[in-house]
Amino acid sequence: MTVTVYASSSSQIDTAYFEAAKKLGKLFAQNNIRCVNGAGSNGLMAAVSDAILQNGGEVIGIIPQFMIDEGWCHSSLTERIVTQDMHERKQLMARKSDACIALPGGVGTLEELLEIITWKQLGLYIKPVIILNVRHYYDDLLKMLQKAENEQFFHHKHSDFWSVVETPEEALALLKT
Repeated sequence: MTVTVYASSSSQIDTAYFEAAKKLGKLFAQNNIRCVNGAGSNGLMAAVSDAILQNGGEVIGIIPQFMIDEGWCHSSLTERIVTQDMHERKQLMARKSDACIALPGGVGTLEELLEIITWKQLGLYIKPVIILNVRHYYDDLLKMLQKAENEQFFHHKHSDFWSVVETPEEALALLKT
């Protein structure tokens, strides 16, 4: 199984987020789940990658050349795929995955999460999408999505396009179902 993980590149966040990222990475390695991510060398993205690699797992990093030029690429990934731009990066991350998990993150992570949900709504991505709601980080987004459904901006059947869990262990359990 290969799972795309969307996650923050910020290192200035609460340690609880890092602990969840490390736990998820360890669980991936222990369960032979290959990770696809954005190949970042900082934040939760790097924490997941490091934990996977330290525990004998595999990480495929997909990164645009301009990010490599900026020095943002993790140096020890199992495989690195270089793209021309962010659009190609996101397409490959989705194409190579059997599921997606979103850890907490900033606008980039939010954009990736909402895009994959949109693709699911359009039938372009039919695999599981899991929101790892560490410390209730995504509560306000989930309320906004509920409001959009309540006000009929999207059909209620689309709200089952994602699952919400609070721990890496719960995310792993969903992946195994």
